[in-house]
Amino acid sequence: MDLSAFLTSQVMGFVLVFARLGSVMVFMPGFGETQVPVRFRLMLALVLCAALLPATPVGPMALGTPLEMLPVLALEITLGLWIGMTARILMTALQFAGYQIGLVSGLANAFAPSTGSFQGATLIASALMMAGATLIFVTDLHHVIIRALLMSYEVFPVGRIMPGDLAEQTVRAAGMSLYLGLSLSAPFYVMGLVLNVGLGLANRMMPTLPVFFVAAPVLIAAGLFVLVVAAPFLLRGFLDAFADWLGLLAF
Repeated sequence: MDLSAFLTSQVMGFVLVFARLGSVMVFMPGFGETQVPVRFRLMLALVLCAALLPATPVGPMALGTPLEMLPVLALEITLGLWIGMTARILMTALQFAGYQIGLVSGLANAFAPSTGSFQGATLIASALMMAGATLIFVTDLHHVIIRALLMSYEVFPVGRIMPGDLAEQTVRAAGMSLYLGLSLSAPFYVMGLVLNVGLGLANRMMPTLPVFFVAAPVLIAAGLFVLVVAAPFLLRGFLDAFADWLGLLAF
């Protein structure tokens, strides 16, 4: 066999795997965080693709012309971006919950840095995002992510794409993210309702009470207390939901 053709087929197989797994690394929670420099993410994607290449069903690609590879690469990049973006959509549940917690407890600040979160997010949202990304590695959930990426070749074979299923799963992920964000921030809605009703009644009974000066520290203190108590369960709820979604690909 011609050595040049053999090496070319091996390299093209690696490029095909990198097209999917490298695209996933752009948005995948934990691996695709903005705090990680781009060059480190690129090196991680290259090493991961080299390690998983023998375990994938992608073999050497013997093509007549390079143009024959373009449609397959486009499909693989599309699938990789879809997997990463869907995972990121699920993680926005923490962003939404943190934003709602900040608004209810008086900890929202328009000038807060948007570390790992959307523009204009609260400090609570940024802290939850950083905690969620950290717990992905602490709980070894990144092993499940790698397994899900490997098993995605059984769910989505190379060169095949199902636009209807991808769109349906994206909509379901968005609905699940909204539902999860509301569920995680539900204790703070109850706290805010109880405190605001109580402060409203106190203001009616004591009209001279400076309720605005009293309400702010009470809301902040109560919000921090509920956050300390509920944070472990809040993060565990996100990790369970994220692991369940990964299980659709990994098992």
